[in-house]
Amino acid sequence: MNGEQRELTREERTAIRKLIICECANFDKESGCLPLDYGRCYMLDKCWTGNLCKYFKNSILPLDPVLESTLTGSGVDIHLCAVCGNQFILRTNKRYCGKTCAVKAHRKQKREYIRKMRGGM
Repeated sequence: MNGEQRELTREERTAIRKLIICECANFDKESGCLPLDYGRCYMLDKCWTGNLCKYFKNSILPLDPVLESTLTGSGVDIHLCAVCGNQFILRTNKRYCGKTCAVKAHRKQKREYIRKMRGGM
């Protein structure tokens, strides 16, 4: 983290909650967080960045690389897809989050090119 704390967005809090409920081995829906005596996992009610659960940070957070990058500031390039607007991690020089969006963008470019060549803009 950059040393400064900030308030988590609603989307970040939702993503953290979803990761804990679905993926955390220490979380039980009936008992709460198993290693803690009082039962309630403090990550479920987290509102600010910083002080993440060590197990969550090391084992669960890498399952969502976009969230990991925003919470830890790990320096991963996050880009918005030019077609659908979803966030994705830039691993190559592609501008789209997936093959479906790339096909849609290619069709649009092709349509515009043909329209231009016909003389009607």
